[in-house]
Amino acid sequence: MQISGIHHVAIIASDYQRSRRFYTELLGLAIVAETYREQRDSYKLDLRTPDGVQIELFSFPSPPPRPSRPEACGLRHLAFRVPDVAAASQELRGQGIAVEDIRIDEFTGKRFTFFADPDGLPLELYEQ
Repeated sequence: MQISGIHHVAIIASDYQRSRRFYTELLGLAIVAETYREQRDSYKLDLRTPDGVQIELFSFPSPPPRPSRPEACGLRHLAFRVPDVAAASQELRGQGIAVEDIRIDEFTGKRFTFFADPDGLPLELYEQ
């Protein structure tokens, strides 16, 4: 097998419009397509990061909550590359988003921090 990269990450939102605004307006991800699937009473929003990775944002009626944060078995968090963690953190704080203190990765020496999406999904900013 030859994996050439990540194609997409899927996220299920409890409040579709709130999460749609968060990922598009606050984080600035580009909308590729938006579909309402009537038979499932569900939206699917295809988003793209500047480097081409896609995020699929879904809504489903009454999705179960995430078991715990962030050490539940399965996906731990989603990390975004940014050129300046401090500037990105300040921008999020200016929008009313709680951001943890900046830390240094002991293995790479790079700066990083965490914040959460509207459903509490841990998101990381990692300096390029």
